[in-house]
Amino acid sequence: MKKISKSPVVLIDGGNVSVNDVVAVARDGVIVEISKNKNFVKRMERTQHILMESMRKGIPVYGVTTGYGKSCGRRMSMADALKNGDNIFRFHGCGTGEPIGIEETRAAMLCRIICLARGYSGVSIALLQQMANFLNYGITPVVPCEGSVGASGDLTPMSYIGACLAGDREVFYKDQRMSTARAMKMTGLKPHKYLPKEPLSMVNGTTTMTGIAAITIDRARRILTAAIYATALSVHALKGNAHHYHPVLSKAKPFPGQVFVAAQIARLLQAKVSVKKLEDDALETLQDPYSLRCAPQVLGVLYDSLAWIEKWVELEANSSNDNPIFDPASGTVLMGGNFYGGHIAFAMDGLKAALASVADMCDRQTMLLVDPNLNRGLPGDLVRATGRETGLHHGFKAMSISSSALTAEALKGTMPAASFSRSTESHNQDKVSMGTIAARDAERICTLTERVLSIHLLAAAQACDIRDNIGVRPLLAKTQEHIRFVSPEVLEDRPLDKDIEKMCTAIRYSDFFRIK
Repeated sequence: MKKISKSPVVLIDGGNVSVNDVVAVARDGVIVEISKNKNFVKRMERTQHILMESMRKGIPVYGVTTGYGKSCGRRMSMADALKNGDNIFRFHGCGTGEPIGIEETRAAMLCRIICLARGYSGVSIALLQQMANFLNYGITPVVPCEGSVGASGDLTPMSYIGACLAGDREVFYKDQRMSTARAMKMTGLKPHKYLPKEPLSMVNGTTTMTGIAAITIDRARRILTAAIYATALSVHALKGNAHHYHPVLSKAKPFPGQVFVAAQIARLLQAKVSVKKLEDDALETLQDPYSLRCAPQVLGVLYDSLAWIEKWVELEANSSNDNPIFDPASGTVLMGGNFYGGHIAFAMDGLKAALASVADMCDRQTMLLVDPNLNRGLPGDLVRATGRETGLHHGFKAMSISSSALTAEALKGTMPAASFSRSTESHNQDKVSMGTIAARDAERICTLTERVLSIHLLAAAQACDIRDNIGVRPLLAKTQEHIRFVSPEVLEDRPLDKDIEKMCTAIRYSDFFRIK
């Protein structure tokens, strides 16, 4: 990210853009600027020139002077090719389901700008600028979530974005869903007039799945750190053993994720008094249950998987995943399969499993907290009411049921989407990635895991209130304050659905659980 004046911007000049920058544009509205650098402009113009020369010479250029997909055997004249293009948005306008999230759609748009700016696609800078204008004005195309097999690119979802740039379809603008034409009128933007190949270049790539993946990575990072805090709170509430997180254990098994998580839990458990005074001394509590004791080994998998997953997603985002592309050096027209989303599919399928495992761990810790046979002296279901009212209240009984249901759904969703490749489009697309489905699955499992984790945090905070000694661990006491800012302690039964969603928002957007 580069700063111009006092406002941060993401500069598009054909160079690499990080996942963090994609998130900053998608979520925080950071401005996108298309470079005016002479070398960048020259590179973009070079492949445009190669495209037009190829058309003039009668060299077949897939999707420009030919039909699409299985219809590539059809040829068309130069005159027809100049008119051809926009129709790809029309016949791919068959998406179904709810719209993709605004953040995810914005991320996809930026990823398409990055791809086309690599200078292999033969498109105009004006097309990049139109997408940047949409992002900078906060105009977000309405894109149905279903309908992509993630192989010849995200054809159907990206067709909605492509159509919107030309003034068609619908967008979200100023918290309203409206026609693109109306939003353009309100902002003074004009419809983009597509040049040859530009419509194909809008749809023939991996950018919807990559945009969803980028946002999901950020959410997964935040889930990881919040789960570390939730585990530390649970250890305290259950009078757990701090020595399970001793650095020598990680030195003996030095996966970076295990080392990191154990160190962070140990840091949060630092106390003003001897930790022995905070731990249960019963003989059977020599070792805590696995969901506590093995938290570094469970959460460490998510930490380590994010390291390679982020690299893969960043590489995909900064690739030319278009087809065909043009070699700026030789002028050759190259037709291949860079639109295939196999790496994103594998990365997101892996992330799904790591996230669902975290949900399972959190659910198990919640069960330890509410079960009077396991929670080392805490009241059953963490009921706070006293006296004759005790039997009338049920505390976190139903919360533990919801946590179990959410966890089961998350675990069910871990089936690898990539394993369901199937032949389509008259057997032209006979091996497909399912990368977009994998990314959507990962996004869904993020949501489920956030909800399980929210219940876990609320239950752990409730248990710590009952212990009434959280002040001896200053870092956890501060965390407790943050949780109580979102949700007051449960003194008598009340609906907690809104508390769960508020906690989810805190996990996803706040700095409550930041690792310093």
